[in-house]
Amino acid sequence: MTPIRTIIMGAAGRDFHNFNVYYRDNPQYQVVAFTATQIPDIEGRTYPAELAGSLYPEGIPIYPESELDSLIRKHDVDQVVFAYSDVPHAYVMHKASQVMAAGADFRLLGLKNTQIKSSKPVVSVCAVRTGSGKSQTTRRVSKVLRDLGYRVAAIRHPMPYGDLAKQAVQRFADYADLDKHETTIEEREEYEPHIDNGVIVYAGVDYEKILRQAEQEVDIILWDGGNNDFSFYVPDLQIAVADPHRPGHEIGYHPGETVARCADVFVINKVDTAAPENVIQVRENLRLINPGAVFIEAASPIFVDNPAEIQGKRVLVVEDGPTLTHGEMAYGAGWVAARRFGAAEIIDPRPFAVGSILATYEKYPTTGNVLPAMGYGEAQTRDLEETINRSDADLVIIGTPIDLNRVVKINKPTQRVRYELQELGQPTLEDILRARFGK
Repeated sequence: MTPIRTIIMGAAGRDFHNFNVYYRDNPQYQVVAFTATQIPDIEGRTYPAELAGSLYPEGIPIYPESELDSLIRKHDVDQVVFAYSDVPHAYVMHKASQVMAAGADFRLLGLKNTQIKSSKPVVSVCAVRTGSGKSQTTRRVSKVLRDLGYRVAAIRHPMPYGDLAKQAVQRFADYADLDKHETTIEEREEYEPHIDNGVIVYAGVDYEKILRQAEQEVDIILWDGGNNDFSFYVPDLQIAVADPHRPGHEIGYHPGETVARCADVFVINKVDTAAPENVIQVRENLRLINPGAVFIEAASPIFVDNPAEIQGKRVLVVEDGPTLTHGEMAYGAGWVAARRFGAAEIIDPRPFAVGSILATYEKYPTTGNVLPAMGYGEAQTRDLEETINRSDADLVIIGTPIDLNRVVKINKPTQRVRYELQELGQPTLEDILRARFGK
């Protein structure tokens, strides 16, 4: 039988996973290309032969998504698989229309064909949108499980932006591991808080191998989801975080709605800063599509090293990059801290932006007067550093989950903003986890 000629549309995460678990050793398909978007500098590379398997001795080329139409025609493609996340439902269907008009079928892979079964219990923490508060929820879950006496490893949704073959399986137990694996700012934002809490982090490209290695040293696997994608592993308990600052997004984005429909537990975060009517709307939307789930309301209070230092200052606010870009938020915790602690002015970073940072503002014009901490590679990290240092701010407020001073040299005083999950009322995550996993 002639193999089904296939292109996988992705962003260096779900696309590689879908290939590994469904297409890699499947002679019924021939994957002729990946396309890439969302993440800078992914295209132009090759998915390496070491990871692609025996059917692909030359590896698989990765092209920019802008070439999709021509690739379909050039390779007489039968099927295009959409495999990235955090996009509106309408966006997905526009892509489907584009693919179908070019002559190919359009496909999405679901849970049955992509989730791997673990020999250990799996708790997944995902979100309906990027920037909802998944990371602090994951940290809270890991603390409760460790307090119950379990050894826990967090397996993080992929961010393989370097040498894919070298990044097949990555284990991070301390800061030296971050340096060894040449992690980007985006990776550090997710890994450092876990390491600070004494939790080992796994990530990479081949999530079957990652899982089997993690199973050797822990009692419970904690899936630390990203980019509002659903879990790569079959979960025993599914927690989904929703954001009432963006009401309606929980049922309007792909695959966030899938995450919501699968959830056992909803954490509606940021209820202390959202309008009450928005909290009600999110709850009603979620209950409509998943009436059996348990609801928890929570806040993400912020903590600053020295709030008095902010008073009366002209500040530059640096926020988590993905939250502002494809997460579509105009601000984050750093902006809130600046307003709360009396900054005289939050300056607009745009006049000081250079290179890839300037390009980011052009691509995501809804970003507010804050600086996204973009750092998908060395060049972009240097652009971020130059943008910060060119500004005429008195103080830099770091609203990312890491201390940027570890990766860039900032020529101004800084204050870090931290945030953790705080459940309000009952039930709590501890109540639910104790009921499920209590010894």
